[in-house]
Amino acid sequence: MNATLKITRIGNSAGIILPKEVLARLRAGVGDALFLTEAPDGVRLTAADPDFASKMEAAEAIMREDRDILRVLAK
Repeated sequence: MNATLKITRIGNSAGIILPKEVLARLRAGVGDALFLTEAPDGVRLTAADPDFASKMEAAEAIMREDRDILRVLAK
């Protein structure tokens, strides 16, 4: 999907209006948080927190490696 978005004034700030198709693809709605991150080709807008995702990957790796120790600690 390619869309041209216009920057508009919102109070003392500036903002853009996201088309409903974009919100549907992001599975986001009014009041949800979106995350803007730098990418090699510009910026990326996602509904998932990239910092949280990387922390979860690290936690899952630790849980896989130390499964036996965690099982003993859980008892």
